[in-house]
Amino acid sequence: MKLIDKNNAPALLAGASCVFGFAPFGMFPLPVLALAGLFFLWQRAATAWDAAKLGFWFGLGFFATGISWIYVALHDYGDMPLWLALPATLLFAAFLALLPTLAGYAQARLGASSPIRLLVVMPAVWVLVEWLRGTLFTGFPWLTMGYAHSDSPLAGYAPLLGVYGVSLVVAVSAGLLVWMWQVRWSRAGKFALLVLLSVWIAGALLRNVAWTHPQGQPFSVALVQGNIAQDLKFNEDALVGMLESYRRQILGTPARLTVLPESAFPLLRQEVPQRLVEQIREHAKRNAGDVLIGSFERDNGRYYNSVFALGSSENRYADDLHYRKQHLVPFGEFIPLRPLFGWFINGVLDIPMGDLTSGGATQAPLAVAGQQVAVNICYEDVFGEEIIRALPQATLLVNVTNDAWYGYSLAAAQHNQISQLRALESGRMMLRATNTGVTSIIGVDGRVLQQLPQHEEGVLQGMAQGYAGSTPFVRWGNAAVLLLIALLLAAAWGLRKRE
Repeated sequence: MKLIDKNNAPALLAGASCVFGFAPFGMFPLPVLALAGLFFLWQRAATAWDAAKLGFWFGLGFFATGISWIYVALHDYGDMPLWLALPATLLFAAFLALLPTLAGYAQARLGASSPIRLLVVMPAVWVLVEWLRGTLFTGFPWLTMGYAHSDSPLAGYAPLLGVYGVSLVVAVSAGLLVWMWQVRWSRAGKFALLVLLSVWIAGALLRNVAWTHPQGQPFSVALVQGNIAQDLKFNEDALVGMLESYRRQILGTPARLTVLPESAFPLLRQEVPQRLVEQIREHAKRNAGDVLIGSFERDNGRYYNSVFALGSSENRYADDLHYRKQHLVPFGEFIPLRPLFGWFINGVLDIPMGDLTSGGATQAPLAVAGQQVAVNICYEDVFGEEIIRALPQATLLVNVTNDAWYGYSLAAAQHNQISQLRALESGRMMLRATNTGVTSIIGVDGRVLQQLPQHEEGVLQGMAQGYAGSTPFVRWGNAAVLLLIALLLAAAWGLRKRE
């Protein structure tokens, strides 16, 4: 049986169109419609293998379009030749597409009658494989369907069930659309429309629920966007000018909490000039606050991607005022299966600091600027179940990132949208200090309150507020939505047995 045929083209196009539902485009109904298209095609598939192929082509269109920015990192900044970078990007997209392939096959094998298959089996299986994608091989949950709804009515479900819960509502909505199309304006169709409207209205109403409460007084913040080109960032000739630029920006703000991007100082912490350290420390103390600085650390022969604090919160236990990245990027910050892949990473790609060590999963929030700050570095904020480890103790979330690796692609806007979901899930504000953007202040409701233009040097100055308390997602994590999926699939299996 052919893998490629004209019947798979609609699935490929549906997957590619899905990307326009995410930032920076923000057309959030599109993923619902795209999934509805896939579900419709799955229903018409003659065999489980045909359904699997449809899932593969949907996934290939989705990921090849949505994560095309990986090519920029490999080719433009990793020095991989085009003839390797392009196939590598497509191969990674094809690898990710294997999970929608699995979803297509599994939903067909589970069977069940038309409404149960559309409204229970397909949505549950889809979200289950999304969760698997975010878990297997250290996880890559980028472009989870729920992220497209950071600013839609469905965002109201995020504090309850997290981003996968939002994905489940998206998938159920897609199934309802297909069911409505099939039964048209019969009584069942009208009921399906009523359920669909109720689900979306409930999400909008949930957005008005205050799951957490303010703690303390609002305070001033400054988020520094250095706009250092990636090809200069680790250039020794550019180091002096880079440090001077950050010094000028830090000393120019009266904020109580100032945050620099990931690896803003591309040095080991011990190598940062002492005169610069003292200037920053004294300035922060005059503001009765602190400065968080992205840098690297060496400890007992191991290297860490870290953030350390200078300012009023320092004391004789100053070594405690740091956070070390715990969820490292495979092949970017560490090399899995080094005997197999080490030659490729070290010999083909030019990735500095590619042999880092994890900082550990139980690090306490940083007590700075009168807050308990849960710092996360780079794409650590993609893992909501890991962010909530610091809660409810943490009163504020801070993400430091360097998305300069991805140039002018979709990556930075997609990343900022991911942070919006973390704010919603946790009931905490999120402050994002990035090298080239998107630098932003995100409210406790997940809305972007302020942001800087991308690829411009600047300091985003505003006000932030600490919060206390726990959302349901902070208490349950992903366990709640996984239990719900298990119950849905068990119910569908039971109903199939009765048929």
